[in-house]
Amino acid sequence: QVQLVESGGGLVQAGGSLRLSCAASGHIRRPYTMAWFRQAPGKEREFVAANWRNGANTYYADSVKGRFTISRDNAKNTADLQLDGLKPEDTAVYYCAFSSTLILSSLRRGESYAYWGQGTQVTVSS
Repeated sequence: QVQLVESGGGLVQAGGSLRLSCAASGHIRRPYTMAWFRQAPGKEREFVAANWRNGANTYYADSVKGRFTISRDNAKNTADLQLDGLKPEDTAVYYCAFSSTLILSSLRRGESYAYWGQGTQVTVSS
């Protein structure tokens, strides 16, 4: 089992920044992938960003590319998401996800991740 704890959400004005953090603990098999997804009210969960395996490769949704940055500390088993240039449409609950088994082609699919955090709310006012 792997436990994920997120932190760092909040309320910010459009154009502002936030930093989300996710800490993994438990039975961690390496290499592993950590990712962020989000779900806005009335919408389906969507992929945001991911660090593939040892973290050397990162992937982003087109909607956040150039504004969000995912980073990882393998020694601490943490993955952070820096959110810059926030827009009202970025308002959502953000979830951290973890997998030791997924393949690259399924990186953006939520069902590929076995472990999830509790979610942290990000609200962007206009």
